[in-house]
Amino acid sequence: MNSPAMATLALTAVLGCGAAHAQTAPQPSTQPATQAATQMTRDNGAPVGDNQNSQTAGPNGPVLLQDVHLIQKLQRFDRERQPERVVHARGTGAHGVFVASKDISEYTRAAVFTPGQQTPVFVRFSSVIHGNHSPETLRDPRGFATKFYTSQGNWDLVGNNLPVFFIRDAMKFPDMVHSLKPAPDSNIQDPNRFFDFFSHQPESTHMLTRLYTDLGTPASYREMDGNSVHAYKFVNAKNQVSYVKFHWKSLQGEKNLDAKQVETIQGREFNHMTRDLIGAIKDGRYPQWDLYVQVLKPEQLTKFNFDALDATKIWPGVPETKVGTMTLNRNPDNVFLETEQSAMAPSNLVPGIEPSEDRMLQGRLFSYADTQLHRIGANGLQLPINRPRNVVANYNQDGATNSGSRKGDVNYQPSERAPLADNAEFKATELKLTGTTQQARTVKTLNFAQAGDFYRSLDKSQQTNLVSNLAGDLGQVKDDGIKYTMLSYFYKADANYGRAISTAVKADPDRVAQLASKLKE
Repeated sequence: MNSPAMATLALTAVLGCGAAHAQTAPQPSTQPATQAATQMTRDNGAPVGDNQNSQTAGPNGPVLLQDVHLIQKLQRFDRERQPERVVHARGTGAHGVFVASKDISEYTRAAVFTPGQQTPVFVRFSSVIHGNHSPETLRDPRGFATKFYTSQGNWDLVGNNLPVFFIRDAMKFPDMVHSLKPAPDSNIQDPNRFFDFFSHQPESTHMLTRLYTDLGTPASYREMDGNSVHAYKFVNAKNQVSYVKFHWKSLQGEKNLDAKQVETIQGREFNHMTRDLIGAIKDGRYPQWDLYVQVLKPEQLTKFNFDALDATKIWPGVPETKVGTMTLNRNPDNVFLETEQSAMAPSNLVPGIEPSEDRMLQGRLFSYADTQLHRIGANGLQLPINRPRNVVANYNQDGATNSGSRKGDVNYQPSERAPLADNAEFKATELKLTGTTQQARTVKTLNFAQAGDFYRSLDKSQQTNLVSNLAGDLGQVKDDGIKYTMLSYFYKADANYGRAISTAVKADPDRVAQLASKLKE
């Protein structure tokens, strides 16, 4: 029988490359010693030069649309399933209101943050990897996506319960999800596959450490925090830019399940999180979250010993400021029309909020919106759950299920006959660029330090649960090279952490320590 940790696993992925690759920090080009490498190509047969790093405008600039390999990879990935979401398929939604409480106009002109402003919201909670009817007891990051129906258009704050992610570049996202999904030949999830992948991604050590604590199995959606994961930009009325991260703090407190509790629940209930949220709202016990922000000036980004826009990192020591409170007070009348047809995308932004140069976010700006176009059609934003509360005026037209009411013979701009005008007030801010276009990994990686900091912040019982949960899956890995590489990552993060997992999976601690000594942050 599978261990409780395996029974609760929602993420499965491993990169196998044999014992040889465990000796030093893996490089993107590493191949299993027993296999000859075959040239990777795009769908048109053209060879791929770099399948690990997106093209960027210099070391700190945004990702380039000309990266045709990245675009094709994401387009093909977005269309693998229809109509179910490829990720975040299992979801639960609720309506509510966000009330802004603090004047932060020095940072942003976004109308949603006007003190006292009440903005309708729709929230979709979800699990990430498993299918639409999967048990909610499974170990998985949890999606926390909020659609704000603001007076200036819809803003989607699309994040997770955990503050970091597995990878830092969208180029790797389809591969990561493939490794976590069931194997294509057996339809079975397998730790040998996902650890095979993650053994090549040392930056995943932080997220894996958080996920394998009891945070990976929340007790309820009400008792769960949310995070933007990515940094965004705040833009004020003077067009001055700050960088910001968002954090939803549950006023119900955080509550998670340990492996024994999971085993007890999943024997009798696989909808416990959905049932809890619906029941609480129905009974008038409306859940609430305070929204906090961390804000940095552009010049402060370089003060860290890691890339501050790396999605595998938190911003330690940066104070949080409360900016408002969200209350969920109404269940959907129809789950399909509201929860399942809701189309969340980080590209749905409003004046005063812009994307940062985070490489993962840059890929998601395209991928999420493109997924929704594929899933619910070109006119999905005309559906009631997605429709902005303000007037929409443009010349996007036709397509399946178009319910618009555009009239007249002018469907272009500029025009003297039926003018629709753009407004320079709402142009994107300018970003000064240096260097050349490139495909290269982030320079300041710091792959292990924050994972170690998090491990040391846990109490003894939480550390014990983490080691037990992680060992339950890592112990199933058959390839010693993969297993020892992963163990060396955890050891590099914290020696006690690495030794505890090594003991749990009956590995040689001296070999693990030797491998860890060769790793670089």
